[in-house]
Amino acid sequence: MGLLKRFRQGDPEAFEALFRQFQGEVYGWIVRVVRDPSAAEDLTPESFWRIYRARGRFDPDASFGAWARRIATNLAIDHVRHTRSEVELPDHLAQPVSGDAIVRRETRRQIAVAFRRLPLKLRVAATLSLIEEQSPKEIAEALGTSEGAVRVKVFRAVRLLRQQLRRLGVKR
Repeated sequence: MGLLKRFRQGDPEAFEALFRQFQGEVYGWIVRVVRDPSAAEDLTPESFWRIYRARGRFDPDASFGAWARRIATNLAIDHVRHTRSEVELPDHLAQPVSGDAIVRRETRRQIAVAFRRLPLKLRVAATLSLIEEQSPKEIAEALGTSEGAVRVKVFRAVRLLRQQLRRLGVKR
């Protein structure tokens, strides 16, 4: 019997093998969503606990990785929803025209503020797409939605960010 079928039936050795195989991938995915390695370390075992508890709903013919990312994403979204975190933006996303370090720092701060104000579902899609550069397909699998819906969420997030930045006086 295959590993995934044994896992679905509750075989602890199959679960342990899957945990060892996918632990790094799930941790990396959670870091992408929550933007905090320490929180991701705490959320990874919780994700696997939820994966184990939900094993009866797993289709052994489907991708375990995609299914695990979806469960991890839901847990990560819950974490983000209940904690106020600072979003670290990569340098290339916040490069103002000015060469002044103070202006650059203030622009980065305003962008981070605008990013935190996005509705959570849009923020997660935008983070995974624009910052983490994940494919719409991977994001759709993790969020349990279609690739088209992911593209719409990212489009809406960018539009809202532009509106907020204009209101904050950040011109690009």
